[in-house]
Amino acid sequence: MTRKLYSLCGSDRARPFSPHVWKTAMSLAHKGLDFDTVPIGFTEIRAIEDGATNLVPLLRDGEKLVKDSFEIALYLERTYPDRPALFAGEGAMAISRFVEGWSQATLHPAVTRIIIRDIHDRLDPVDQAYFRESREKRFGTSLEAVAESGGSSLATFSEKLEPLRHLLKIQDFLGGATPLFADYIVFGAFQWARIVSPQRLLQPGDPVTAWFERCLDLHGGLGRSVTAA
Repeated sequence: MTRKLYSLCGSDRARPFSPHVWKTAMSLAHKGLDFDTVPIGFTEIRAIEDGATNLVPLLRDGEKLVKDSFEIALYLERTYPDRPALFAGEGAMAISRFVEGWSQATLHPAVTRIIIRDIHDRLDPVDQAYFRESREKRFGTSLEAVAESGGSSLATFSEKLEPLRHLLKIQDFLGGATPLFADYIVFGAFQWARIVSPQRLLQPGDPVTAWFERCLDLHGGLGRSVTAA
């Protein structure tokens, strides 16, 4: 059985960058499940699998189609219980929901402002037009104005990591001695920036940097299979 993971990319189809797809790629690797990556652009999403989704990731596992990175993780946990756990119990699942909320509310908006122009510049022209229109509608201002605000977002970015930094001073992963899905949630945000933008969000000597390097090495170096921008 061949699993397919539909993965967002720019004009270079060998460089998938979606933070949410990276959560799923790491989850599949964590479970030891083989999969093929199907690269797609923003404007191609609605055409895949007969219009099954308007967002990625989308996973085809045999006859089953699953969307949303958290739902995919839950599906993998239920379907492959004999494989390494992504949640290690109800408590870890609940904590992962909190981590997802923190990542979406704190990390993603800041990262978006920092790298938004880099994302745009790496897209095909048809996707650039879509990206500009959709992001300007979301932010209520021009793409250039959002990008200009990225400087202040970068200047204060390290402060936003303090809860994560505090934890990683005392343990190697959010999951403890070994990673869980909570790690992949946060990893996705940093991997997104690493692949798309030459701007560096993490500094040497930071416990968060050390954790990110450990995550890049997981599963045979899956995270390093795409080089940094």
